[in-house]
Amino acid sequence: MLLFVLCVQIKCFHEIITIGYSVYHSYHLPWFRTLSWYFLLCVNYFFYGETVTDYFFTLVQREEPLRILSKYHRFISFALYLTGFCMFVLSLVKKHYRLQFYMFGWTHVTLLIIVTQSHLIIHNLFEGMIWFIVPISCVICNDIMAYMFGFFFGRTPLIKLSPKKTWEGFIGGFFATILFGILLSYVMAGYRYFVCPVEFNNDSNSFTVYCEPSELFQLQYYVLPSVLQSTTVRLYPFQIHSIALSSFASIMGPFGGFFASGFKRAFKIKDFANTIPGHGGIMDRFDCQYLMATFVNVYIASFIRGPNPSKVIQQLLALRLDQQLHIFNSLKAHLIEKGLLPAVEEAA
Repeated sequence: MLLFVLCVQIKCFHEIITIGYSVYHSYHLPWFRTLSWYFLLCVNYFFYGETVTDYFFTLVQREEPLRILSKYHRFISFALYLTGFCMFVLSLVKKHYRLQFYMFGWTHVTLLIIVTQSHLIIHNLFEGMIWFIVPISCVICNDIMAYMFGFFFGRTPLIKLSPKKTWEGFIGGFFATILFGILLSYVMAGYRYFVCPVEFNNDSNSFTVYCEPSELFQLQYYVLPSVLQSTTVRLYPFQIHSIALSSFASIMGPFGGFFASGFKRAFKIKDFANTIPGHGGIMDRFDCQYLMATFVNVYIASFIRGPNPSKVIQQLLALRLDQQLHIFNSLKAHLIEKGLLPAVEEAA
């Protein structure tokens, strides 16, 4: 899945950069495409390095080359970017300054939209496959159902940027996506492979996705309002969260598509590319997914993710022995003060 996300990211970046190059290629701007791909390499090195260090700290500390790269990762990343920055300055040509700065900004905005949000998709993936599959599926479902409802019942135009979009399709897609999200979440929440985050197991020296499911993925009883005669239902708490994910996919997700439509109209093109016959480029298929990925990452950080004991322990094990001992004594004194550990008299 990581390779899939990376391939999609590279292709989307290529499609947008190609549009910029096709607009200004007649000016023969030096090093534009070379620098664009170089900056993509730099940003990916930074983000992937941060991810590996964050999620697989123990593995990184065990391997000397990885430990050195991890320790100086941000400095190396900055040095790489600074090299590209200097190359851009050296490539400036008289009479083309403004165009070159336009394209410099074009590249960086593309990196912000594509690479940064791709990095958030990977973070979602490491939280558990369910946080990756359910949001993507909800966007796809909304796209299909909005088209179906609009095709059969559409009468009222929704937005001028997309004349074929209708209010009937928008509303029908919303309710269909909510139902789909609840059902898909119920099916996937029952499998540990989908709900467990990937971790590195020191004992087996391998990556695992086995865990004891959190309360979020354990069936619980819920009492519906008295208007419905206090009916009791069994649901996974994640299904309730899926309503928020489905709602965003239905209400705000399409605005990613509207944004892409406005972008294409600005450059008078129908599609970003012709990679998929009849469907345009990869960016045409993933324009809503990037916005959805950002929301999922923010949602997890705001409402789901709590303190991670395993990461705290990993950080502690990286400290010097005297620092570890100091923290141990401080924690022990705190637990004794709280009454969780019996007070032990010091030996005379």
